Amino acid sequence: MQAGIYLDNAATTCIDKRVLETMLPYFYDFYGNASSLHTLGTEAKEILERSRLQIAACIGARPDEVIFTSGGTEANNFALKGVAFAQKSKRKHIIISSIEHDCILNTCKWLEEQGFFITYLPVDTDGIVDLNVLQRTISDQTILVSVMHANNEIGTIQPIKEIGTICKKYNTIFHSDACQSFGKIPINVSEGYIDMLTVNSHKIYGPKGVGALYLRRGVNIVPLLHGGGQEEGYRSSTENIPGIVGFAKAAELAASEMDDENYRLTALRNKLTAFLYNNFDNVYINGHNQKRLPGHLSFSFHGLEGETIRLLLLLDEMGIAVSAGSACSSNHGNSASHVLQAIGLNPFEARGAIRVSMGRFTTESEIDSFQQSLKFKVLQLNSIFSQ
Repeated sequence: MQAGIYLDNAATTCIDKRVLETMLPYFYDFYGNASSLHTLGTEAKEILERSRLQIAACIGARPDEVIFTSGGTEANNFALKGVAFAQKSKRKHIIISSIEHDCILNTCKWLEEQGFFITYLPVDTDGIVDLNVLQRTISDQTILVSVMHANNEIGTIQPIKEIGTICKKYNTIFHSDACQSFGKIPINVSEGYIDMLTVNSHKIYGPKGVGALYLRRGVNIVPLLHGGGQEEGYRSSTENIPGIVGFAKAAELAASEMDDENYRLTALRNKLTAFLYNNFDNVYINGHNQKRLPGHLSFSFHGLEGETIRLLLLLDEMGIAVSAGSACSSNHGNSASHVLQAIGLNPFEARGAIRVSMGRFTTESEIDSFQQSLKFKVLQLNSIFSQ
């Protein structure tokens, strides 16, 4: 679909050519193992630490608090399992939101089997965590709270600082999955009282297969991987230098271009929102109208929720790529979204969301084309209310 319209940037982005150019020398010219003591190894170590500094600068962290991983899923597993097992002899209570990514939910299901107790925080109809419930359920027995910064399906941004403040009061570790928000909206681990933060590369025009966990100094955690003791013993495995270099460059570009991109993408999102309301009487938006990621819009057509997959395929035939909720959740078939059910949709409605996620290379003319194609294709669908 080279010449198509790509509106699924929340699932993954293409590699920015500037990122690719930065990576290329580290596949061939500077290919050393960062643990080796010879010149090629020390050169790799230098670029590894330079990249660590670049990532740390984007979130207000110290370089030695950034641990490189294979991506967001590994970092989230490391954060939750590592802290849980470091504390298991003292505390066994964990709190997460009900709209977390599958890798958090499934990690917690596994931790429940190991004897830990999980509280799932409800959210309101916009997808915002109920802080009152957090206040009532957190205690000095709570090991950690994990709430994602911005939701991957509906784009809603959580009140991270308020959550961090509550956790700090109870001396509870606060983790946030920022895979969708990193590089798109500002985040500072100190200002948000964040103890652990998951970030990754392929959502910000960097390579797949690389991410990082911010781990505040002093947080007690058990390694997930054991081996040669790389990453200061926190994550054994030979570091992916080309991927890390690309990740760092992608983060640097995202940070430097963030303000202009946010303004542009918010304008495109608002344009699409206005079009939907002006052209469809049965449309409804999922998530918060304002507290959402700049280029992210989730919407459904009342009565047409059962036709969502067909609509996606019709659009795909026209060279337009959009998503039905989370790309990861699509592995489970046409099951109802746990996120949409958490914000109050019934199981039928929770199968019917269209997720449009715009990005760096999305143009206004592409949005115009998408709007007209959507209007045309929706007419081909069959409402459950039609006679």
